[in-house]
Amino acid sequence: MILSELSKKDYIRLICDQGVSLKTGPFVVRIQSSIQALQDNLYSLYRYNHIAQSADFIDFNIRIAPPGNLRAVWRPQAYFYLDERVPFKPLPYSQAFPMLEWGMNWCISNHAHQYLIIHAAVAERNGQGILFPAPPGSGKSTLCAALVSKGWHLLSDELALFSLETGKLVPLARPVNLKNESIDVMQAYAPEAIFSGRFLDTSKGTVSLMAAPKDSVEKSQEEISLRHVIFPHYVKQSSMQYREIGQGEGILKVIDNAFNYSVLGLQGFEFLSRIMEKVNIASFEYSELDDAIGYFNGLVNDE
Repeated sequence: MILSELSKKDYIRLICDQGVSLKTGPFVVRIQSSIQALQDNLYSLYRYNHIAQSADFIDFNIRIAPPGNLRAVWRPQAYFYLDERVPFKPLPYSQAFPMLEWGMNWCISNHAHQYLIIHAAVAERNGQGILFPAPPGSGKSTLCAALVSKGWHLLSDELALFSLETGKLVPLARPVNLKNESIDVMQAYAPEAIFSGRFLDTSKGTVSLMAAPKDSVEKSQEEISLRHVIFPHYVKQSSMQYREIGQGEGILKVIDNAFNYSVLGLQGFEFLSRIMEKVNIASFEYSELDDAIGYFNGLVNDE
C-alpha cells in the first residue's frame, strides 16, 4: 500500500500514535509527530511511497515533537528524536518539516556506511546516471528538479548512494530541496509538480520542497550505472560551457563533496578510483534551464 491509499483520518491516527513507516529507497523510516504542518506535508510529498510491513526492519525511528515546557507556547520549537535521543539542537516549530528532511539526511550520512555517500544530486535517463556533486548555491538542486520535471528519473537531490558491492547508484527518491529564488523558478517551470509550503528564515534562507515524481519513486529499487560526473555552476546570463576534467582532478573534487570518505578510508579511495575510470567527467556552467536540459538529453541519447 502506498501512503495516499491510506485515508487521511487513518494516517493522522497512525502518525500520532505508533508512527508511519515509509520505504524511502533502501531504508525504512518510522516517523511519529503530532505537528499538523509536518503531517500535511509528509502526506502530500510522500504520497507515492510504500508503507512498510510490520515485519520490516526499521532503519531510523524518528519523532518530531515540541518540548514539554514553556517553549511549547513561547517561541515554540520542535525537537528531532532518533531512538528517543536528541542528536542536535531544536528548530522553530514552523520548520518541523524541513527539520525532518535534514534530519533524515543526517541519519543516513552518519550511519549508512555500507554506501559511499556523496553530497550530490543524481538523475537518470536511458539507463545512464549523472552525478552532480556541488556545494550549496551551485544550482545543482534546481538543475536536478528541472531534469526530473522533463522526464528524467530522480535518484537523489542531496545524497548520492554508491553500493560498495555493485558499484552502482542506489536510488533515494525523496523531495528536492529548493531555496530562495529557485522556488519561484521551479514553480513556474514545473507548475504540475507538487510543492510544500514555504519555510521562512531557515539556516538556508527560504525553503520549499518539490515531491519526487511517481515514476521515480516506483523505480527506487533499480540500481543505476554511473556514466557522467558533472560539476554544475549556475551563473546568471552566462553562456553554456562544458569543460572536460581529468580523472585525478575529478576524484579530488568528488572527495571534497563526500560525507563518509574518511570513514571508509582506503576502501573508499579504491572504490572511487575504480568507478571514476569508466565515466565522463566535466564542469558545466549554465544560466538557462531549457538549454541545460537540451544538452543533457543529447548527452545521454548520443551514447
